[in-house]
Amino acid sequence: MAKNDLKVLGAWPSPFVMRARIALNIKSLDYEFLEETFGSKSQLLLQSNPVHKKIPVLIHGDKPICESLVIVEYIDEVWASSPSILPSQPYDRATARFWASYIDEKWFPAMKGIAAAQAEEARKAAIEQVAEGLALLEDAFQKTSKGKDFFSGDKIGYLDIAFGCFLGWLRVTEKMNGIKFLDETKTPGLAKWAHKFCADAAVKDVMPETEKLAEVAKIITAKLRGAGAPPK
Repeated sequence: MAKNDLKVLGAWPSPFVMRARIALNIKSLDYEFLEETFGSKSQLLLQSNPVHKKIPVLIHGDKPICESLVIVEYIDEVWASSPSILPSQPYDRATARFWASYIDEKWFPAMKGIAAAQAEEARKAAIEQVAEGLALLEDAFQKTSKGKDFFSGDKIGYLDIAFGCFLGWLRVTEKMNGIKFLDETKTPGLAKWAHKFCADAAVKDVMPETEKLAEVAKIITAKLRGAGAPPK
């Protein structure tokens, strides 16, 4: 596959963009990464994703594919040769999709809620929600990994990508709030999994450095708290 045939519209801090890039790396596909300017939307993005106007967008030839997990599934279906990303068994695929949906709809919004919280009480409530979610995901990991390194077993798969893309932001959240979410006492499976995930060849070059990401987080946090502040 020629590099020009595959393009990813995105921004390096975005966990959702990382999903597409990890999937392409797993399949050993060359692609051109078109960096969007932070805080603005290019004409190509608006043309490629006129509905949501959001990154990531995968452009395959002249065809745009939008939404991060849709992109991951598309990559796995089009380049179906090994290594596969989605589980081979229908029940395992359904389980992976269930937890991916939970992460996007429940867990990640709770983590964003920590940054957006105006009052200490709201911040503590959001922290508790994140911790409760990680306890559920720890249990899911123990059941689905079957004692192996990843949710998908011996190698990174769909749920690993769906959750692992948030590890950079989880580290930043820990750093900025003086807390520890993943530790070997409360979440031993996830703690080991996170280390192996970040060290994987498909991930390590696209996982943002914590310090660099923290600078972006400060800007986003200021905007979130400004948006939630009562009018004067």
